[in-house]
Amino acid sequence: MSDRIVIIPTYNEKENIVRMIDKVFSLERDFHVLVVDDGSPDGTAALVQELQQQYPGRLFLKEREGKLGLGTAYIAGFRWGLARDYQFFFEMDADFSHNPDDLLRLYDACANQGGGVAVGSRYVKGGKLENWPFDRILLSYGASLYVRFITFMPVNDPTAGFVCYRREVLEAIDLDKIRFIGYAFQIEMKFAAHLLGFKIIEVPITFTDRIEGVSKMSKNIVREAILGVLQMRYRSFFKHYGHN
Repeated sequence: MSDRIVIIPTYNEKENIVRMIDKVFSLERDFHVLVVDDGSPDGTAALVQELQQQYPGRLFLKEREGKLGLGTAYIAGFRWGLARDYQFFFEMDADFSHNPDDLLRLYDACANQGGGVAVGSRYVKGGKLENWPFDRILLSYGASLYVRFITFMPVNDPTAGFVCYRREVLEAIDLDKIRFIGYAFQIEMKFAAHLLGFKIIEVPITFTDRIEGVSKMSKNIVREAILGVLQMRYRSFFKHYGHN
């Protein structure tokens, strides 16, 4: 039984999901994988079901009806893992923009360096972006500066989606109080952990834009993130993210 669970939300990721799962299971440490699929019409879930025969007791699938959002997918995954004995919870994209080899470094930051949260960071020394157009780099880096300015959170890459959480962090956060479902979810989870006093370690990674499949980025997601940060900061003066 592994104490590490990698949560991968999917929507139409048939080009990537098999290769991603095989790669995670080839790592030198034993990781389990939970795929949370939002009713992908391209057959992503069926591919995962086929692989479950190859990886019994290591690969799990949670199917949901309809596209319910990134944040709710991760929270569903967190709740699933918390109901079991996992101690380290990883967020990772299916599209290889996150290098599965870096799971080992995120794990080390939480298991051996005292981190409650480990963030795969594009914007610390050693972090890189590959295959990104200039306007998207500008948007992403500008968003990070904006979040830091509003929240005072000491994280250089607060919108990062490649993250490891220790179990006690997720147990301390009242997940019912996490409001956002798009990319603002990533900011809000880190903000909650920071407000509750957990150490956040940034691990430099190379983030590569997807080669296969279609990006899920949209104007609504960007708008949610911009307005959401203001709402998070305002609510933090009156409420906290812990359990009452």
